Amino acid sequence: MILFPAIDLKDGQCVRLKLGDMDQATVYNPDPAAQARSFEDQGFEWLHVVDLNGAFAGESVNGAAVDAILKATKNPVQLGGGIRTLEHIETWLSRGLARVILGTVAVRDPALVIAACRAFPGQVAVGIDAKGGKVAVEGWAEASELGVVELARRFEGAGVAAIIYTDIDRDGILAGINWASTLELADAVSIPVIASGGLASIDDIHRMLEPDAARLAGAISGRALYDGRIDPQEALALLSARKGRAA
Repeated sequence: MILFPAIDLKDGQCVRLKLGDMDQATVYNPDPAAQARSFEDQGFEWLHVVDLNGAFAGESVNGAAVDAILKATKNPVQLGGGIRTLEHIETWLSRGLARVILGTVAVRDPALVIAACRAFPGQVAVGIDAKGGKVAVEGWAEASELGVVELARRFEGAGVAAIIYTDIDRDGILAGINWASTLELADAVSIPVIASGGLASIDDIHRMLEPDAARLAGAISGRALYDGRIDPQEALALLSARKGRAA
């Protein structure tokens, strides 16, 4: 079970949005590379990065900031936002990313996702962002009629490394993870699922340690870490102790 600290990039800065609204952005650090180093120093072992501008534009916008992050940390980095072609995937992986996250293109062109998994085994994740139980695309700006489980099942057996499932209705408002929907998804597919959206307090970390959540691959935390609602050392110690018991 991995706790992924999040760096969301808007105009080159580290921000958090409220309910996915670009007009409701709080700047937490103008230096994303320094934030990446800080997360590594705190003991985190992975980093989750989203190019928010890129998600809306359909192409990478915060590339310079991502490159700076990759130089600043030894931790593996997964990136989503505006990655829409095989060439784009190859370029980012060659620049040092451990994993790309494909969201909109997973809805628009699932064959590309399957081809990417073949070309880059273990390095392609699918981001499923849901609003009201339906998949949203184009930086959460457009809703589709596609159900979360329906989309996820399209990629069974394709070699997807993980599904990052975000409940937009909870993102950035510290309402707690939507455990019911997240665990329903994890039950429906064999692909590892990472929870995202709403992680609010150490109570959510304890919830991650419950037996029914053991099938999750991890969870992503943003605002709760930046606001100091979760103590990194306490959270990581809890997860480490659980890993030790499982071993």
